[in-house]
Amino acid sequence: MTAPLLEIDRLSLRRGRNTVLDEVSLSLARGRSLGLLGESGAGKSTLAMAIIGLLREPEVGLSGSLRFDGTELTELTESRFQTLRGRRIGLIFQDAMGSLDPCFTVGSQICEPLRRHLKLDKRAALERAAQLLDSVGIPDARARLSAYPHQLSGGMQQRVMIAIALACDPELLIADEPTSALDVTIQAQIMTLVMDRVRALGSSAVFVLHDLALAAQVCDEVAVMYGGQIVETGPSALLLETPLHPYTQGLRACVVELDSHELEPLAGNVPDAADMPPGCRFATRCPKAGPRCTQVRPPLVELEGRRVACWVAQGEPVGAAS
Repeated sequence: MTAPLLEIDRLSLRRGRNTVLDEVSLSLARGRSLGLLGESGAGKSTLAMAIIGLLREPEVGLSGSLRFDGTELTELTESRFQTLRGRRIGLIFQDAMGSLDPCFTVGSQICEPLRRHLKLDKRAALERAAQLLDSVGIPDARARLSAYPHQLSGGMQQRVMIAIALACDPELLIADEPTSALDVTIQAQIMTLVMDRVRALGSSAVFVLHDLALAAQVCDEVAVMYGGQIVETGPSALLLETPLHPYTQGLRACVVELDSHELEPLAGNVPDAADMPPGCRFATRCPKAGPRCTQVRPPLVELEGRRVACWVAQGEPVGAAS
């Protein structure tokens, strides 16, 4: 079998005394898409920033393994990471206006990675930049090269971010809530655009999302995170149609559907990283939790076509800790 493009093994990330990511293990095959789901504070964006190399030692503490195409990312120097970032790993931030530099034109910001990574001269880079803007659906693309970010709408700015992220045909795209700052009327357009471009390149993608319905549409696989841990992961259709973990079930119950008569919001909030409970971190909010759930962390095991970390789902007695 072909080795995964991205392989994460028991990755933990600490900020001071707080463990923000706790022994996260995931893998992503070439040409596949993965959605990271969970509430705010679950650790999704933190994991994405660690993959792209924007959270590294000594700013944070890292342990475990984070491998991209066989290369251990946690051991790379910043100079070596810069040869990957933008060239082989692309990133779409959730706030395009805050990410694009207001002092430089759209054309110059798209040309920068083309000239640095692909060594194109100015004329070739501008030609490629115009082609990229056209490919992401920006009309009169060549004229837009001289525009500044503030002269474009939010949707256009996000399309520019997509063009920059995909400029060098990366093998892996990281998209952190790529549509959260956009009107709902164009969110589907943007996600379709991203997936069309990713598939055309044969690339892999990791999407940080809150929307379960959107994840089911665009992601091959889903990993549900809670309190910095993976609680359930597997094929998106299976996971979102028949979730096993009570937290995934709770997220599913919050989805608004045309035939919905009522919603069942999750009670409580994600615990603070400085005050995480022992055992299953969801136990304080779980209606099915027993004493064992509050004391012993459940392992992430294979069950019914996915991996799930839940004593109840695994059929273990939860009446007492062992």
